[in-house]
Amino acid sequence: MTITARDITADPDLEVRAVAGRSGLDRPIRWAHVTELHDPVRWLRGGELVLTSGMGFGADPEQRRAYLRRLHHAGCAALAVAVDTPAHGVPPEILAEGDRLDLPVLQVEGDTPFIAVVETVAEHHAAERTREQNRVLAAQDAMARAALRTGPSGVLRELASATDGHTLLLDRDGTTSAAVPRAEPPWHARVRAAALDRARRPRGMTVLADGEASILLQTLGATGRALGWLALRSPAPVCPHTRMLANDAASLLAVDLLHSVQTRRIRHRERAPLLRAALTGAPGLPPALLTLPDPPWEVVYLPDAEPDALADRVSDTLPDVLGDTDAAHRAGLCAVDGGVVAVLPHSPPPRHGERLWSALRDPSGAPRGAGACQARGPAELPSALDRARQSAAEGYRHVDDTGAWGLLRSCVPPEGARAFQRAVLGALRDHDARHGTDLVHTLRHYLDQGAQVEATARDLGVHRNTLRARLRVAERVMGRGLGQARTRLELWTALNLEPMPCHDGTWHA
Repeated sequence: MTITARDITADPDLEVRAVAGRSGLDRPIRWAHVTELHDPVRWLRGGELVLTSGMGFGADPEQRRAYLRRLHHAGCAALAVAVDTPAHGVPPEILAEGDRLDLPVLQVEGDTPFIAVVETVAEHHAAERTREQNRVLAAQDAMARAALRTGPSGVLRELASATDGHTLLLDRDGTTSAAVPRAEPPWHARVRAAALDRARRPRGMTVLADGEASILLQTLGATGRALGWLALRSPAPVCPHTRMLANDAASLLAVDLLHSVQTRRIRHRERAPLLRAALTGAPGLPPALLTLPDPPWEVVYLPDAEPDALADRVSDTLPDVLGDTDAAHRAGLCAVDGGVVAVLPHSPPPRHGERLWSALRDPSGAPRGAGACQARGPAELPSALDRARQSAAEGYRHVDDTGAWGLLRSCVPPEGARAFQRAVLGALRDHDARHGTDLVHTLRHYLDQGAQVEATARDLGVHRNTLRARLRVAERVMGRGLGQARTRLELWTALNLEPMPCHDGTWHA
């Protein structure tokens, strides 16, 4: 809350009244400054209440009017003039010019010294700073309590409340994990693109302009790959207190994410001995102890000279591949001699194992290869691991790819595959790029679930009405209905063709 010239005139401890420019009495006063200079502009920064006895006004009416014009153009909030007696008032030229410019002119009367006016302004700003600091401390306490009680969503809610803003929590792929308000804002796509663009840059906060508002984008995590991003849209220009609260919220969210990462690693390490026993065919092992997703499974073998370190990387990457789903929590993972084994839910191409291998690849190219095989139950795990080991080579190879579908894909020239994918998926991919939607991703899951709305909604973790709305948008973009068998066949084929390298070195799925 600011202090204005109206507040000065209303203060009972001051004998100050407005004598001109009353329509501007609500201008905020940044500071009070005493001066008797004829031209004090060079010493002003704007927003001042200038106090003077009138020595610098000038000898003639035009000089007095010019004096007030200079203050007005310098951005002053008001002019206060001390008078000895009511008869010795403010010059009429000053009053007339104040009314014309809507610049308040105040008359300081009686025994009110200038220092009293200056102290009133100073005390107000000091009290305001104290109130703001108390507000920040209260918000910090509220966010800390929310982190313990309700987790990231509570932290976002308290941050949004303290800043009158909107908040988003993005995962490392730029997908919205939580939002306050819950509805996805129209600026989500822009923030997601900015986050992914900064994924490998130094940590820190970036401020994006959004009209008169500002968007703060903060990387979560101190080292290594970003754990995610916090986005805060503030309706007002960013102030230090808003930055401070955003930084505090980012720290709380990063701690929560790091705790989740460590918890996930510990869970996989605790389950690893049982999975390792099942993979070696230990007799008498109850299948229920494995706590794996429902079969069939994809057994993925990733050769590596340091399997324990790779197992942690796989644990960190699984949520990016499977999402925050029950399957991600129940997936099996253990280090074995010469590599790492992951037991994932079975899926049609592109399989979870292939996406896991792609996500794990770093600039050095490790792991260079991965082999996979389907297992229909615990009894098939040892043989599936053996076949996965044998198929592991450069790139990702699944034993089933040697079947009829693998033969068909091998017969399609790369140029033809890319042309077919552009014809079928081009409009959908363009729409996703422009609007930040995930129509292609949604259709992939929809077809994988046999075009069943309820099953697909559960798989994606969205409401069935939300899914139906996405499917309607996809039909509108394609200009065809998903009820046509040919449409579904073309989509499934385009989505499941082997990724083909483009001329610029990128890959298209």
